[in-house]
Amino acid sequence: MMEKCIIVAVADNYAIGKKNQLLWNLPGDMRYFRETTTGSTVIMGWMTFQSIGRALPKRHNIVISEFPWPDAPSTVDVVASLPEAFDLAAKDKGRCFVIGGAYTYRQAMETADTLFITHVHDTVLDADAFFPEIDPALWLEVSRTEPRRDETSGIEYAFSIYKRTRANDGWKEKNSEED
Repeated sequence: MMEKCIIVAVADNYAIGKKNQLLWNLPGDMRYFRETTTGSTVIMGWMTFQSIGRALPKRHNIVISEFPWPDAPSTVDVVASLPEAFDLAAKDKGRCFVIGGAYTYRQAMETADTLFITHVHDTVLDADAFFPEIDPALWLEVSRTEPRRDETSGIEYAFSIYKRTRANDGWKEKNSEED
């Protein structure tokens, strides 16, 4: 069975981006991201792909685009929705990682199994993209590293892994009414 994961760096106020760019340059976090996702499938929205500018090497890249994308690079698979992305990723087996952006994260939180969160101890007041709050009734933090300090910026951060403890009942109730 495929494990659906989310990986993201999140500020104390849940900020994750501004003007389609990351908020920090933390080499330790980038290394963690690369080591954690290499060999797996990564799923991202079109805007996230545009901000990265290329397919990530040694990973199956799936990009969600609600609109036709005739000149998509041959190094990515393009799908129209997150459920389609998960269906395609399931063929790879193992883990898949949703890597952004904010809209895709909100959708993925409904069915994700595991969260890989870099808690960045910073508050970004002018951010324009935010991660959903992690509901402790749904998620259990199973590990957290000791805080690390980026030598250049002085920003502290720690890596946490959360596992889903139960289904998001509100989401199920909301969607079962549509059946």
